[in-house]
Order: sequence, then C-alpha cells, then structure tokens
Amino acid sequence: MRLALFDKGRLGIVEGDIITDVTDQVTHAPAGPAGALQLYIEALSDVSGPVLDPADGPRVALTDVQLQAPLPRPGKIIGAPVNYLDHKAEMDYPTSIADLGVFLKANSSVIGPDQDIVLPYSDIRTDQEGELAVVIGRTASHVSAEKALDHVFGYTCLLDITVRSGEDRSTRKSFDTFTPIGPWIVTADEIAEPDRLDLRCDVAGETRQSTNTEYLIFGVRELVAYASSVMTLHPGDVIATGTPAGVGPLSHGDRVVVEIEKIGRLEVGVDGSRSTSYASRPGRRR
Repeated sequence: MRLALFDKGRLGIVEGDIITDVTDQVTHAPAGPAGALQLYIEALSDVSGPVLDPADGPRVALTDVQLQAPLPRPGKIIGAPVNYLDHKAEMDYPTSIADLGVFLKANSSVIGPDQDIVLPYSDIRTDQEGELAVVIGRTASHVSAEKALDHVFGYTCLLDITVRSGEDRSTRKSFDTFTPIGPWIVTADEIAEPDRLDLRCDVAGETRQSTNTEYLIFGVRELVAYASSVMTLHPGDVIATGTPAGVGPLSHGDRVVVEIEKIGRLEVGVDGSRSTSYASRPGRRR
C-alpha cells in the first residue's frame, strides 16, 4: 500500500490517481501532532492493529487534495553520514559511516510535498541530499542484519538538507524545513529488495544525483542492525540511508525533486527570501 496524509491530517490509501480516506478506520479522534499514520504504525506493531480496507471510505482524485508529510513528527530521525563511496570521494572525506556511526536530526525539521525549504543564510552554501528513507514498524534493539527487514514498516523519499558550515551535523541538518519527506510511505511488502532501487534527485530541472541503492556502504539491513545496536528503534522512527555524489547549492526559487523507483516522487520548493548573514546568527563568537 501507499499511505499518505492529506488535507489537515486525513489518512489515505493511494491507488493510481485516487486517494481513499481511511482515517476513521484508524481513529475517530484528532490524531495529534504525530499524525494518523503514526497511530496506525503503532497499532500494527501491537499485532492488534486495524486492517485497512481501501473499499471502505470516500474516494477523491489525488489532484484534488493537498498531501502532507506522511510522518509530520517522527519520534526520531537517524542520519547515515557518508554512506556512498562516490559521495565520500566528492567531499574528500577520509572517513565513512563505518567510522562515523549515525547522527540525529530534529523531528521539527520535517516538511511535506510542495512546501518550501527555507534557506537560513545568504552567504553560506546549503545543499540538497536526496535519500531513501526507512520507516521502522516494530521496536528494534540489537537486531541482526538477517532479521532487520522484519522491523521495517515501509519506505519513502527524503531530502537531508545541509548547511556547509562548521557546526556538528545535527546542527547543520536540523533547521526547520530541512527534512522534506513523502509523498507517501510504501509498505515493505511492496519492496522485496530495498538495496536495488534507482534514485534520482533534480534541482531546477537538472539531474544532480543518480544512483542505485545497491551502492550503499551500509545497506538497509546493515543500517537498521547498526542503528539498533546504538539506540532502540521505535515504530515510526525514520532512518535516512545517506546520499550519493552530486550534492550542490540551493538557490531561492529552485524546485527540488527526489524520485525513487517503486516509491514515488517528492517535490519541494526553495525559499531564500528570509536568509540572513552567517555572522548575524545568535551565539556567534565576538
């Protein structure tokens, strides 16, 4: 299934160009900031979760609704730094994920389709990083790579936006709007092999990144196993699997598109109209 949030938090199943509203099959009360899809993932992890019926609910044309981030406030977002060899080479990094481990991004950085990445600085480069994202479906602690996919709910497209300044990764990647996610989550049963997916990222109509997830240093199984050896993974947590070569600066007015085979196409804008100088940031050295 393709599961999406739309129109102020409604939960829908996407089939072709139609979305079926199944919100009432999950909850009859407001879902809260985490969203109805988070409630569904948590319910499924209990085994007693509802079985969604796409035949039971209002059907609407996909073009007539406003899609939102499928997980507007995930419990945590885990990043995988330098997880493609070509990105390691282009950035001239001496290390990779095998040396660096993982990092965390603020969940307040999430936005959805057709929203805008807001550039914080006018004089510091901010880059796009197109990535496959893994959504956890069952609590995972110290799981083996062989059993890692049993703990995955599904997959989505993600942009890990990054300021190229000197702070820690968690700072440079956690600005509000710096984690576009969507357009929906494709459940794991539809993707037998997440390490064999074509990925492309375009900026302003030009392709910057083009790869296949087979070139990940830590594949999805290894990444889930490694992350779960450091921290317990909970239903709805998101793991960004890393970006390939081709990262580059964003400019006001750009459109950024991530497209992943078998998943879909996420498109967002870029707004630099409110950016300020790096020297004007709070806490700067005097």
